[in-house]
Amino acid sequence: MSETRRHQAGRAPEKEDGRTARARSTRARITAAATDLFTTAGYSATSITAIAHRAGVSEQTVYYAFGTKRAILTTALDLAVAGDDEPIPTLERPWVHDALADPDPLRQLHRQVAGAGDIYLRAAPLLDVVRSAATTDPDLAEVWTTNLRQRLTVQRVFADALARKAALRDGLTAEAAADIALALLSPETYNLLVKDQGWTHQRWHDWAADALVRLLTTPDLHP
Repeated sequence: MSETRRHQAGRAPEKEDGRTARARSTRARITAAATDLFTTAGYSATSITAIAHRAGVSEQTVYYAFGTKRAILTTALDLAVAGDDEPIPTLERPWVHDALADPDPLRQLHRQVAGAGDIYLRAAPLLDVVRSAATTDPDLAEVWTTNLRQRLTVQRVFADALARKAALRDGLTAEAAADIALALLSPETYNLLVKDQGWTHQRWHDWAADALVRLLTTPDLHP
């Protein structure tokens, strides 16, 4: 862990004292241990006791740091999606800014797919845990619904950008384009093709980018 961190984009780093750094290190160790257990044993079968044992801390430490097993999972998922522990929303991430600012709609779509792919390389297993457990756990059903809503929000921003670039095919609204992208770039589709069907990550990337171009954009833009 670095001794400094940015709490918000554009703000100067704030130094951590030793106690804060140790607390962050402990939380990171607990989160890593829980992630391993959630993705191998499953959410329901993973206990706080097992997480504490794997992390090398006491159960009391786990409860003090997180409070609940759900809180551990949501923290782990947030870290996996973001790739770091900075509280910067997806829409404020540099890769999103670069995609939206690209004047070429095809390059925008390729950046979208690459960004989603980077997230799924880290987060696809945990997202599968949440989706599976959501069918029987109301708390995780809420987590899954929130994640779905957040992904749709991101895709709507991207679709609006395509519309502004006059790239959407005739008759396709930005709302419909966002729904299509939501389905194609979903963790369910990624896990189906990469985890279950044995596709490489690159093959998924190339397929998803080609599909989005052909389904969303005007024919004159197709390669």
